[in-house]
Amino acid sequence: VQLQASGGGLVQAGGSLRLLCAASGRTFSSYAMGWFRQAPGKEREFVAAISWSGGSTYYADSVKGRFTISRDNVKNTVYLQMNSLKPEDTAVYYCVADPTIDSGSYYYPPAYDYWGQGTLVTVSS
Repeated sequence: VQLQASGGGLVQAGGSLRLLCAASGRTFSSYAMGWFRQAPGKEREFVAAISWSGGSTYYADSVKGRFTISRDNVKNTVYLQMNSLKPEDTAVYYCVADPTIDSGSYYYPPAYDYWGQGTLVTVSS
């Protein structure tokens, strides 16, 4: 699976952005998908994840209620709708995928076998 993230950019605090992750491969629909982010000088952190069917979603407490993850298994695409953005959301956002992740591992970077190249989100105050 190859992942291509897009949709990042510069936005003012309170604004919205939608990130997209296009995946190659015929088995996309069987992969759990997610997003991590890394701000300058900080460790990579979990943002959101979605099960292969889309029936289960997981969010970091810092984004719960503001971000929404979804997927379209026909288009091989996962989305991250980000609303009410804050300056602390500024980071490079990475799309991730894994075929065998269990529900207890969604939050951990090493659990994902596939990583996209990242897209930069900058939120100005």
